[in-house]
Amino acid sequence: MSASVPDPRCLVMKTRFTERFQLKYPIVCAPMALVAGGLLAGAVSRAGAMGLIGGGYGDADWIAREHALAGDAVVGGGLITWSLDKNPQVLDAALSHKPRAFMLSFGDPRPYAAKIKASGAALICQIQRLAQLDLALEAGADVIVAQSSEAGGHGMTNRATITLVPEVADILAARSPDTLLLAAGGIADGRGLAAALALGADGALVGSRLWASRESLGNSASKEMAVRLTGDQTDRSIVFDILRGLHWPQDYTFRALQNTMTERWSGREEELLAVVDEERAKFQAALAAGDYSIAHTPVGQAAGLIRDIPTAAQILEQMDRQAGDVLLRLSLRT
Repeated sequence: MSASVPDPRCLVMKTRFTERFQLKYPIVCAPMALVAGGLLAGAVSRAGAMGLIGGGYGDADWIAREHALAGDAVVGGGLITWSLDKNPQVLDAALSHKPRAFMLSFGDPRPYAAKIKASGAALICQIQRLAQLDLALEAGADVIVAQSSEAGGHGMTNRATITLVPEVADILAARSPDTLLLAAGGIADGRGLAAALALGADGALVGSRLWASRESLGNSASKEMAVRLTGDQTDRSIVFDILRGLHWPQDYTFRALQNTMTERWSGREEELLAVVDEERAKFQAALAAGDYSIAHTPVGQAAGLIRDIPTAAQILEQMDRQAGDVLLRLSLRT
């Protein structure tokens, strides 16, 4: 390479996000509820990215146990905001572990922002549509996550990464230029990471790809199912929320791999409610047995990019190397 052409692999390692948090990689592990535990968050942080423990619906004992499992790694956390509204004291328990950053999603972050920032944690707010950006900025978010409908687990249905991220980037540049931006939804390899940076993000929040790591709390049979399937074989519905007895706010749906439950009930949720006790019993039995032809596998459209189950450190290194290769190739085009 000519001395006058910078190596883009260096640029991948140096973004506003890596600079502010002193990281090797501009990547955050999504705080996937009850899946991103201490082993995964700790492995991600030790490798040079930011690991977040997914406290989910708020279980203080679980959060404490997983922070202990993170060992000496500096990690952050996250909670589901609408559930926190019902059990606000769990935030004190989560913040007692001195998280480096704390992420809120799926609700209004403003009631909790001051307490999070006073603890010394950076406030990360995830949004799925532009109307939510105003609330996050009013809360004083240090980092915004723009999550598209491609993402696994809960989200909304009407935005794609390639349009949502640059639109949010433009708004932040005009209104809050010091607020950092992470892209989320469908980012599972270095090509996606390079694309996120090109779209104006300072880094990426990665869920499905790190879910399919050795350290995540996802069931091994569930992970193996994701390896076999493609991005075409996911479904976004409320079927699994009904089967789990979860009452999410309107407009949020759940993306998971297709299986016999989604094939039968997606789009027929009213009919499912009429026989919910019987179907829930089947679901719970399958979950206990590790039968993911019935139980849920919370993976997004990135499923088609998941072809193995390596360690978190290997995933991060592969993403970084591939992103560098992509940017290098593009920089040499004439």
